[in-house]
Amino acid sequence: MSDRILVFYGSYRSDRLGIRLANYILRGLRWRGAAAELIDAKDVGLPMLDRMYKEYPKGGAPAALEVLAEKIRNADAFVFITGEYNWGPQPGLKNLTDHFLEEWFWRPAAIASYSAGRFSGVRSGTIWHGILSEMGMIVVSSTLAVGPIAQTLDVDASPIGDGGKALEQSFPRFADDLAWWTEAAREQRKRRAPPY
Repeated sequence: MSDRILVFYGSYRSDRLGIRLANYILRGLRWRGAAAELIDAKDVGLPMLDRMYKEYPKGGAPAALEVLAEKIRNADAFVFITGEYNWGPQPGLKNLTDHFLEEWFWRPAAIASYSAGRFSGVRSGTIWHGILSEMGMIVVSSTLAVGPIAQTLDVDASPIGDGGKALEQSFPRFADDLAWWTEAAREQRKRRAPPY
C-alpha cells in the first residue's frame, strides 16, 4: 500500500521560491513509492479564519473546505513546507491549517523549512513543531532546512551547488523517518482506535 502523503505549501508571494522545495519533496516521495499530493494554500484560497470546518453544520461548509477535509482525513501523513516571515510561520499556511483540527489527529507530520538566507527557515520550522503537535500530529524528529533556497534548488527543483548536495544527503533520512512513523501510525489505527 502506498503511503498517502499531503505536502502543504503556504506562500502567497508572487515570486515563490519555496515551491522548488515542495516540488523536490513531492518528486522524492513519489520516487520512493508514496502517493504524494501538493496542497498549495494559495490555490485552495481559503478566507482568513472565521469559522473552522467543524463549526459548520454537516454538509454546510464551503466546497473548498469539504474537499480539503476529506483529503486530510484520508491521508496517512503530512509534510509542511514552511518559509520564515519575521522569525515566524507564513500566514497563508497557518491560516489553512487552523481551519481544521480533528482531521489532523493521529498522523505523522514532517517539516521542511527554507529561506533566502543562511538560516534556512529553521526558526519557523521550530515554531511549526509546537503548532503541529498541539494539533494532534506526531512530528518526526528529522527535518530539512534549505537556504539559501535559490542556491540549493534551480527553477526545476533540481539540486545545485553545495546546498543541493547537502539536501540530497539529508532527504533519505527525512523520508525514512516519515515513512517509519507513517507505517507505525497506520498499523496502530488498524489494531486499536485512537483514545478519542
